[in-house]
Amino acid sequence: MLQVIELTKQFGGMTAVDRLSFTVGDGEIVGLLGPNGAGKTTTIRCVASLLQPTSGHILLNGHDVSDDPVGAKRALAFVPEVPNPYEMLTVMEHLRFVAAAYGMEEELVHAEEILTRLDLWEKRGDLGASLSKGMRQKLACACAFIHKAQVFCFDEPLIGLDPKGMRELKAMIMERRALGNSVLISTHMLDTAERLCDRVIILKRGQLIAEGTVPELKQRLQSSDATSLEDMFLELTEEPIA
Repeated sequence: MLQVIELTKQFGGMTAVDRLSFTVGDGEIVGLLGPNGAGKTTTIRCVASLLQPTSGHILLNGHDVSDDPVGAKRALAFVPEVPNPYEMLTVMEHLRFVAAAYGMEEELVHAEEILTRLDLWEKRGDLGASLSKGMRQKLACACAFIHKAQVFCFDEPLIGLDPKGMRELKAMIMERRALGNSVLISTHMLDTAERLCDRVIILKRGQLIAEGTVPELKQRLQSSDATSLEDMFLELTEEPIA
């Protein structure tokens, strides 16, 4: 389980995330939504220990990212919005490196299956420097799936993928949910979030303004059954006219 408790992140005098609390349960996919500048990526980077929270706590499978960073990182698989693979490692060497870093070399038996599903098997000998943006994204996802994480955290994972890659990645994410893993996905693709996520969290200016399933949000906003998540998102995040 992922638990975010009163998370605040400040940059100088600017508060990017303001006392944010939410959970992602076992076997649950949660979408983290919000307009540009809402604090989604900052939240994701705090979860991934790329940023240190100003205050608050983040627990990954019971491990506090600040007090027990090793335990927390072992529980997490993270895919950033802009993957930056090692230029002089091949695709297969990336997977070997990740498996070795987590002490899970035995998981390499799944490497061919994962790479095949993401259309990377034929490129297993290619260097990271030679990969296209979409292939780099797929490689980052392959590295995430090669070790036995309990929590998966994706920042715009579908951007840059071809239609087959999108379908396969969504299927792999749903398989992880079926295994009882917790999945947090930050995305602007609201139609995908509506179909893929069990629940959504909507941020605005660093604060949580709405949370729940799509039917729960419709009930809160007194919307019709035909109302889409996009419609509700735009209503909730609309800026007042001065």
